[in-house]
This record gives sequence, structure tokens and C-alpha cells, in this order.
Amino acid sequence: MQFQVDNLSCQHCVRAVTEAIKARDAQATVAVDLASKQVAVNSALPADQVIAVLVDEGYPARLLNS
Repeated sequence: MQFQVDNLSCQHCVRAVTEAIKARDAQATVAVDLASKQVAVNSALPADQVIAVLVDEGYPARLLNS
């Protein structure tokens, strides 16, 4: 799943997003591209739950693809 997360700006953001997703799914893989402000997630969580996790952390996101 690929998400657009427009307010990503630094390594703290990368760490916060990654840790938040892994807290819900320890097996998830998360790749953050700060330049494009995109987050690629491979997780058992459905997209709406990943978005909810990101929103809870203060990073509104939208799904780009599944």
C-alpha cells in the first residue's frame, strides 16, 4: 500500500510513522520517502486502519494504491 502523507518533513516524522505502524503490526514493513512524502506499507492491517494510525500520530494520509 502506498500513502501520501504531506506533512512529513524530517527523520523524527519517519521514526514516528514507522513506530506507530509497527506498534499495531510488528511484522509490517514501512518505507518512508521524505522527498515525495510517501509511505509504502506492507502490513496485514487494512488501508483504513493504517490511515487511522497515521492520523492518530498527527500525519493525515491518503491511499495512493493498494
